[in-house]
Amino acid sequence: MFKAAKTVDFLILTYYTDDSKQRKRLSSLIRLYSPMYLSRRSVSFSALRTERPINFLCRRRAAEWMIVMEKFDSLIIGEVAQDTNVDFDGTVVQAVGGAVYYSGCAAANMGHKIAVLPKADLSQLDVTAAFHEKAPSISVFPLNSPHSFVTKNVYHTADRERRTSTVDSLIAPYTTDEVPVDQIDAAIWHLAGLAGGDIPNEMIPFAAKHAMVAIDVQTMLRWVENGGMVYHDWKEKKELLPYIRFLKTDAAEAEILTGLTDRAEAAKVLYGWGAKEILITHNTEVLVYDGHEIYTCPIKARNLSGRTGRGDTTFAGYINERLTKDIPTALQTATALVSLKMEAPGPFTGTRQDVEDYIKLMY
Repeated sequence: MFKAAKTVDFLILTYYTDDSKQRKRLSSLIRLYSPMYLSRRSVSFSALRTERPINFLCRRRAAEWMIVMEKFDSLIIGEVAQDTNVDFDGTVVQAVGGAVYYSGCAAANMGHKIAVLPKADLSQLDVTAAFHEKAPSISVFPLNSPHSFVTKNVYHTADRERRTSTVDSLIAPYTTDEVPVDQIDAAIWHLAGLAGGDIPNEMIPFAAKHAMVAIDVQTMLRWVENGGMVYHDWKEKKELLPYIRFLKTDAAEAEILTGLTDRAEAAKVLYGWGAKEILITHNTEVLVYDGHEIYTCPIKARNLSGRTGRGDTTFAGYINERLTKDIPTALQTATALVSLKMEAPGPFTGTRQDVEDYIKLMY
C-alpha cells in the first residue's frame, strides 16, 4: 500500500479502511511523522471511521524515510452527466454518463492506474459510488458544484451517429486551483469535458506543465444555447493545439475544425497546427495520425446496444495503452475494446483478458 523514499519533505497517504486494526496502524504512522498538517483538500481524522478514501498531506523535513504518493497512468478531468438517453426506437434509459465516466471505467478495468476528478452536485449524486460500482480500482477525487450536468440525448438513427441533445443545467467551470496537484502524479492529464466553458482554455497550458495533455475536443466545440447543444469552431485552436500530445475528435468535429470531410486529410491539418498525435473516430473505424503515417483499425461490434460512450472508451483505451505500446498495437487494443463495449449498454466492465480474447476472435 505504501511506498518509501529517503529525505522527502511531503507525505501523502491515501487509505481505504473500515478495519479497526488498520485504522490504529495508520494513526500510529501519522503520529510518527508529526508535526503534521492537513491540506485544504484532506479530510479530518473522523474519516478514519469511514470507508471513504483518506488523503493526508504531512510534512517533516528531517525524516530519513517518508512515504510518497502513488503515481497514476492518467488523471481524467470532466463532469459527470446525469443522462436521459432516448434511442431511435423510442427506448428510454436514465443513467450516469459523461466522458470522464466512460473513459475512467474503461481504462481502469483494462488494468491501468486511473484517477478521476469528476464534478457534480454531490448532494444529488454519490459520484464515488457510481464509479466504484463499475470500476472498483479507480481513484475518485470528487469536486462539488452547485449544479450537475443534466442532459437528454435523442438518437435519430440506429448507428447513433446523429443525435439531438438538450441540457437542463451545467456545472460551475473547472479552475486550475481545483486540481489537486499536491496529491496526484499522472503521466497523462486527460481533459474530458462535455460542453464549452466547462474546462477553460487556460487549463491546457496549466496541464502541460504537469503531464502529457490529452483532450477530447468536444469540450471546446459543443456549447449550450437556448437549452440545446450547438457546435462552434474553436477560435484558439492554433494557439493551444501545440500543447496537446493526444487529440481526439470524431468525424463531424474534425470537419468543424478543418473544413475537411476526408478524415486522413483533416488529421494531417490538425497535426500541422501542433497536435502531436490525432485520433479520429468513425462508426466504421478508428484513425490515428502521428505526423508520419495514417493508421486505421475497423470497428467490429456485432450490435450497437452500448453505442453511448464509444469515443470516450476508444480514446482512454488508446492513450493509456500508448504509455507502453506502439501505435498499431495500442490502436488495435483500443478498437477491440470499444467494439466489445458497444455490444452492451453502460461503461466497459470487462477485463483485459476479455479484450484479448475478442482480438483473437474478431481480428
